[in-house]
Amino acid sequence: MQIDFHVTEEYDQKQVYNILRGPMKISGSLIKKLKKTDGILLNGLSARTIDRVKTGDVVSVIIDSNEETSIIPENIPISIIYEDECFIAVDKPPQMPVHPSAGHQTGTLAQGVLWYFHKQGLFTKIRPINRLDRDTSGIVLFAKNAYVQDQLARQMQKNLVFKAYLGIVHGVFEPLSGTINLPIARKEGSTMERIIDSSGYDSITHYETIKVYKDVSLVKYILETGRTHQIRIHSKAMGHPIVGDWLYSDIPTTLIKRQALHSHQLSFDHPVTGKRIELVSDLPDDMKKVLGSIQI
Repeated sequence: MQIDFHVTEEYDQKQVYNILRGPMKISGSLIKKLKKTDGILLNGLSARTIDRVKTGDVVSVIIDSNEETSIIPENIPISIIYEDECFIAVDKPPQMPVHPSAGHQTGTLAQGVLWYFHKQGLFTKIRPINRLDRDTSGIVLFAKNAYVQDQLARQMQKNLVFKAYLGIVHGVFEPLSGTINLPIARKEGSTMERIIDSSGYDSITHYETIKVYKDVSLVKYILETGRTHQIRIHSKAMGHPIVGDWLYSDIPTTLIKRQALHSHQLSFDHPVTGKRIELVSDLPDDMKKVLGSIQI
């Protein structure tokens, strides 16, 4: 992939390095890689980072997508929500890990995406931008190269990515909509479980009750921060844990075999065009079945 920047008067006589780090927002680590692959150009010719530019020049970078990866691809069908040369958004089914780990070395979403990439002739590393718990379904975004990963990660860090989830909870939130602002910390002695603790990280979740059923509610959550298990912990703290949440709920249920939580919306600025991208994933069948089985 090639990315171009047309030099304006503002950057006249600046070094190529200033262009790369400034308006092009290229990270220092990626610049080092580009220098090794001769991927920095000035008016179509190989350039050094110390070269000077003038108004009207074109500074370009060529992102090499041919990379080795330790992940073994698997022929796992994937449901594509959106794809272009920069990234792919996939609808993750429940009970599928995003990435291989010690406990799940096969059958992961990343391996299915990698298989798809290879079929398209793209041999690159797997770069998930957002991660979901194994039992949480919905949108997962993968960057296709290091530049796109850097740009999307920067938006994540600046809270410029809109993230909305749908969850089914026990009971009814009071009030029906509001904001949960409770700090989250890792539980001492546990590598997985988190707790509400004043020593933890600031954690903010906005919620809106979409519909109240007999003894459960469908709730939309909008994340202002993105802590591990944030929605699950905040729901528990409010006295309305996610239905089926084996870690944060003590309420037994036969309605569903996993936590009823779904990554529903993801919105962000396209890392190259700047256009706002709006991604939506509908409620999955197992969560629809829960709601359909309950009388309002």
